[in-house]
Parts: sequence; structure tokens; C-alpha cells
Amino acid sequence: MIILLNSLIAKIIPNKDMFKFKKGLFISQIVILCLLGLAIVFVAIPSYFTQQWSWSELPRVPEVTQMKKIPERKLNFSGWTTVAQKEMSINNYPWSFQLIEKPGQDPVVVALKGQKYYKDQPEVEWVDLQGIEKWKSDSYKTLKFPSQINPNNSITARWFQAWNKKTYAVVQWYAWPGGGHYAPPQWFLADQKAQLKNKRVPWVAVSIRIPMEPLGNLKDMESMAKSLAQQVQITLEEEVFVDKT
Repeated sequence: MIILLNSLIAKIIPNKDMFKFKKGLFISQIVILCLLGLAIVFVAIPSYFTQQWSWSELPRVPEVTQMKKIPERKLNFSGWTTVAQKEMSINNYPWSFQLIEKPGQDPVVVALKGQKYYKDQPEVEWVDLQGIEKWKSDSYKTLKFPSQINPNNSITARWFQAWNKKTYAVVQWYAWPGGGHYAPPQWFLADQKAQLKNKRVPWVAVSIRIPMEPLGNLKDMESMAKSLAQQVQITLEEEVFVDKT
């Protein structure tokens, strides 16, 4: 398990500028190991004696039906108009790339990858995107904003500057009902907690690409980026994280 977690963390931190996140991720890793230890004590051992293994078949994710439709549809982001939307396959997995705009703002790209199978887990989405975009990046920070479903919860996105032929401010996180985080281990914790109640936590990978001046200050983009990120989270909570089966 430790080797798996180390491999997972290494994959989501491809740039040397992300080294400053290692301390926080290491703490998350320790927390995960402690929770797994508790799960073994309170769940695994009793299940061993009763021959009832709760993880032999994972609970289904009812929201998968809606998430599978993401690459085929335009989502409605309040205050923004959709210019174009198309499906793109990255590593044989469908993504939605939606171009949106509003008066006084250059067009923005919202890329979404929805969970399409109940066993799918977030893994290397940020690496996949960086490979497709051929970005170089720096100035990694975190961006926090509240969930509409649970205002007491903050979504934590990673927020950085990227460039190829143009320069962008990029916001990325894994969204789920009432929460979200850019690091897969945080989804893993939320999902494990839900499984104790025979439930699951659906997820959607979100990457927002905002044009900016080549020598611009990332701080100047923060207010708009946070507002748009929150609107994307709200849209997912209202239109995607619902069971319509």
C-alpha cells in the first residue's frame, strides 16, 4: 500500500515546482495509513471471522449515468456563454472540452473527465493534460472556494501558470458532491468513508484554462478564477452529481 501511494503521489506531481506540496501530501499519506489501520482493526478483522468481506464487491455509483454523458453535452455555467464543445479522447478515456466566454473576458476552456465506471479512480489526469497541451508550468499555489451543497466545506484546487505558445492561468481539482481536492488521496479518503455506509463518492476531474498576459501576475487572475471554479462546482453538483436512473 505504501508503494502504491508513493507511486500515485509521484504521478500527480510531475513538475519540480510542486516539491513544496510534498510535506502536505506526506501528511495526507500518513493520515491515509492511519485510517487504513483503523479500518483493518474495526472492519477487516471482524469480517475475517464472519467471512463477510464488504469490499469483495464495491457499491455502485448511481451518478455514473450522468457522468458518462459529460463528453457529449454542454454544461450551463451561469454568466457564461458556450462558444463550442467537443469530445476528445485522452489515453482512451473521453474528455469534454468546452469553450466559454463572457463580455470583457477572453474565451476560457473548461476540460472535464467524468467517472464512467464504478471502479474508476482518479489517477494521472493532470499528467495526461500536461502531455496533450505540452505545457511548461510554474508558480504552483492552492485556490480554495466553498461548496454550495455544504458551505462549511472548502474545495481545494491547484492553481498555477502554464505556457506553450500562449500563457494561461490553470485551475485543477477533482470535484465530488459537497467537496473536492486536486490530490487523488483526498478523494480516496472520502470514498473509503462513504463505503463504510455502503455508499460511494463520484468524481469529475476539472481543468480550467484561462488566457493571461505572458508576464502577467497570477494573483491578478485569482478573483475571476475562483468565481468561475465555484460556478463549475455548482453546475456539477446541480446537473451531474444527481441520480436520474
